[in-house]
Amino acid sequence: MGDTAVVALNSLLRAASVQDHAEALNLATAALRAAKGPAADLVTARRTRVVALLKLDRFDDALRAIAEGGDALADTCAFEKAYALYKTGDLDAAEAVLREPGVAVGQGRRAGRGLKHVAGQVAYRAEKFEQAAAIYRELAADGAGANQGEENDLRINLSATNAQLEWQGKGWAVPAQEKQPGREDLEAFETSYNAACGCISRGDFAKAAVFLKRSRDLCEATEELDEDEKKAELVPILVQQVYVLMKLGKADEAAALQKSLGLDDISDSSTKVVARANALVLEAGSNPYLTQRLGESLSEGKGNDRLFEYQSSALRRNKYVLDLQVQKIDGVKKSTSRILSKEPVPAVSSSKCDLGILGAAAACRLRAGREALQQILPLIETRPDDVGLLLTIIQLYVQIHNPGPAISLLEAFFKRLEAATTPDHADVRFAPGLVALAVSLYRTQGRHSAIRSELAKAAAHWQHKTGQAASGPGTSLLREAGIELLRSSHPADLAAAGEAFSPLIAAQPGDRIAKAGLVASLATTDFSKAQPYLDTLPSVEDLTRGVDVGALLDAGVAVAPAVAPSHQERGKKRSLDDAEGVSKDKQSAAKKRRKRKLPKSYDPDKKPDPERWLPLRDRSSYRPKGKKGKKRAAEATQGGVVRVEETLELAGGAGSVRVEKAPAAGGGGGKKKKKGKK
Repeated sequence: MGDTAVVALNSLLRAASVQDHAEALNLATAALRAAKGPAADLVTARRTRVVALLKLDRFDDALRAIAEGGDALADTCAFEKAYALYKTGDLDAAEAVLREPGVAVGQGRRAGRGLKHVAGQVAYRAEKFEQAAAIYRELAADGAGANQGEENDLRINLSATNAQLEWQGKGWAVPAQEKQPGREDLEAFETSYNAACGCISRGDFAKAAVFLKRSRDLCEATEELDEDEKKAELVPILVQQVYVLMKLGKADEAAALQKSLGLDDISDSSTKVVARANALVLEAGSNPYLTQRLGESLSEGKGNDRLFEYQSSALRRNKYVLDLQVQKIDGVKKSTSRILSKEPVPAVSSSKCDLGILGAAAACRLRAGREALQQILPLIETRPDDVGLLLTIIQLYVQIHNPGPAISLLEAFFKRLEAATTPDHADVRFAPGLVALAVSLYRTQGRHSAIRSELAKAAAHWQHKTGQAASGPGTSLLREAGIELLRSSHPADLAAAGEAFSPLIAAQPGDRIAKAGLVASLATTDFSKAQPYLDTLPSVEDLTRGVDVGALLDAGVAVAPAVAPSHQERGKKRSLDDAEGVSKDKQSAAKKRRKRKLPKSYDPDKKPDPERWLPLRDRSSYRPKGKKGKKRAAEATQGGVVRVEETLELAGGAGSVRVEKAPAAGGGGGKKKKKGKK
């Protein structure tokens, strides 16, 4: 009886395609119950049951069914087992199944492609985007055995993976031809949406808004989906539009679009968390305490519904910002310090640097300027690996126009990393962001030799990195280092520039900038290496074909615009423009003299005092007060006795002496007094 049921099930499966998965599950279950004893035909029934459970989204039941079937069923259902583990969020177990030897053996070419698709999905969900992109490119290149519509699915998955690489800070891993969307990418709403995500990850929000509108219009106009499916597909597009509008400063439009979203009707948990986070940001200014309370209810999810790392880091950063706004400063300080203390080496990722910056803000109690520096400078001694704290201190020094201590602090950090021997410390030492920071600080002080030295050392480091000389994070650094080294006329700097451009040409043969840089650096020292690239560069005639030499001669020599003086120079020396402005102001003031006002007691008929320009004591009307004043007045020349001095020669040539000359005899002064009566 049991064998008859199994045979009937097998003949039914061979003869027809059952679309009712619940019916297939019932038939398989009935066949397994009716079967007596072990039989080879039971493998087909068990696998049918597993597939039906997967079709019904009963992934845990499918895994239990595979476990009940033993090793034979597990080997046969490797694809189904890996897919079920992926859907339940057990990514490590799914990767272990995919790594088992001989998994794809004996299952046909189509089954092998299916396993590769599952491997790509597992790598994508595990945030191993480079591995996922390599799998999708391999599947796209091997079109044999592909299903109908698989090419479009691969294009959608690859564009989504490239956007995730950009968000992860690995834009160098995305080929240049895949960064710009093609015409075929704008023919489906999924690829248009992914193209918009790529623009958002690169900060091109204006172009992202155009692609999102295109994606929304295509989704609403498609006939392949019913109304409920359209609503489900439109939700992530609308959520992304809200984010882009906020980034473009269109807060009113973003708020209106956010209100049109029914948050309770969103089925995907991760999309719902993102939508609620956007709503909290839009309402953050009304009541920070209520916003902070609602922000605590947002969870990062679990399994396949959990947020990606860049999303969870943004959500965590928003929560800490809200905590700072409601004065939960000590909690933020402890939490950020605890997370950063678990890092074995200094972390330069944006998520970890954000934690360091928020911890510094909490340590200085949200102060700024010199007060903040006084509070957080001692922390650098206890937290030397906190890159976010270091960047905060450097930024504060730059804001108060004192880059000297900032450079000293950064150089001390570099020396400490160079003293370490681990490769991770070396990668942090020559991280492109930190190198760019050092170059910008050196440029503020005009230290061009230090700039070239820093870029040369960074270029040498990334050249020696295996497999990352021209395709790793140091690609942009190699290009900028070569361009800066070309400014020097020293043979060693030119040779270093040539070494920087060589791996770029090897990785991207069509890079004209790298070719021009290599020719410029080696043309005078090693012409044989530069000669193969001369024909690929445009000739001088092509570059100057549209230049009117006569018009340039008639126009004269161009004068560079005057550079605005710095903050320190303004206090020491006035620029030429300022001097000219002052002279012009004086001339205009001379032309427009202000009409002087006369005093209220002015009488035009009264003759002014001719002695009004003399000091008061020199005027004839001056009468000093007191006995001493009368005595001084009597001794004055005006109306008083004039003292006459004469010089008398001493006897024997002993010198001379000046004495007052006696008044002349006569007058009332020489008469004798009459004697009175005795």
